[in-house]
Amino acid sequence: MDMTLKIPESVLVVIHAANLDVLLIERADHPGYWQSVTGSKDFLEEPLARTAVREVAEETGILVADCMVPSGSKVPLQHLRDWQLSNIYEIYPIWRHRYAPDVTQNTEHVFGLLVPRAIPIVLAPREHVRFRWLPFREAADQCFSPSNAEAILQLPTYLG
Repeated sequence: MDMTLKIPESVLVVIHAANLDVLLIERADHPGYWQSVTGSKDFLEEPLARTAVREVAEETGILVADCMVPSGSKVPLQHLRDWQLSNIYEIYPIWRHRYAPDVTQNTEHVFGLLVPRAIPIVLAPREHVRFRWLPFREAADQCFSPSNAEAILQLPTYLG
């Protein structure tokens, strides 16, 4: 078991298709908890975009890279957009043990990632058990996290 304490700074990546369908993944440790890709920095100096790229690859198998043409599970880095939106929220008590004892809040930075709707999804089975694509409003309704739902509802604002 990894006893490394998490850094209370994370990313939320809203993965979406051009038609505004949003990819949601269901947590393995809490069935019924649907969410976008999320994850904390691995080290304090890790750039947020790097955290986003890493978490997307770990949780969905989608590779975001400097490439001109998407192929298979690979999408161009320019499809990842930093929405310049941050949320500070109280860490749910069930997950607080992952952080230092005095840490109760997390700062989450929101990104969007445009992918082809038919892109192959390969989940990390220890983290997520199912995925689904839903129109963005329905996806927001399925999210257990209010900040995740709010980010998804803002998707049309950040396209373009």
